[in-house]
Amino acid sequence: MRRATFRDQTVDYAAVGASQTPDLLQYPPEGSLPAVDTWRIGSGEERFRKASDDLLSWRVVTGAGFEITDVRPPRDAAYTGVSFAADGTPKAPASHDEEPRVSDEGLPFVTPGATAHLANAKRGHRANADYRVIFVTEDPRRTAFAIGTVDATIVSGEILLAVEWRDNDEVWFEVRAFDVPVAWPYRLFKGLVKRRRKRINTAYLRAISPLFA
Repeated sequence: MRRATFRDQTVDYAAVGASQTPDLLQYPPEGSLPAVDTWRIGSGEERFRKASDDLLSWRVVTGAGFEITDVRPPRDAAYTGVSFAADGTPKAPASHDEEPRVSDEGLPFVTPGATAHLANAKRGHRANADYRVIFVTEDPRRTAFAIGTVDATIVSGEILLAVEWRDNDEVWFEVRAFDVPVAWPYRLFKGLVKRRRKRINTAYLRAISPLFA
């Protein structure tokens, strides 16, 4: 298992990494509205590999209608994250000589500690904030990463995107998020936050799944 994790106080919320918790829906971070959505998007190793590539190259995010600009590497260029074995024991860090991966669109692959600006002017999908990559996980049967807001103007919080190739050969896509309203309409009408999250999560699904293309 290869897992890289980044922690930094520049995110604008306290519960860093909480998108991973199994009881997110029951016990969300204080003041936040949680959401967990999962969909079957196919089966087999080839489908898993393609979905994982789309995830780590940001194509799921851009395909959902978000513009990604100003992608910046971690402040510590030598940072490689923390790796753990399946039993939780630490492993040796990844090689510093590993060649950086770049998408066909010219975007650096998702990297722990990197920052990117996400923007979307579409009604119901609006976004305009920097996001920090909290962690990246690349396992033989699971690929995931989480991003958290740095300077939120609409909602503050964290989003986890994951693809899993299950033992029954099915490939599943999962979005886990918690949102704290920042803009006054969202603070006043919490239903707007839930509807926004549902629309965005569905847009992620359409971007990653050929069944919804």
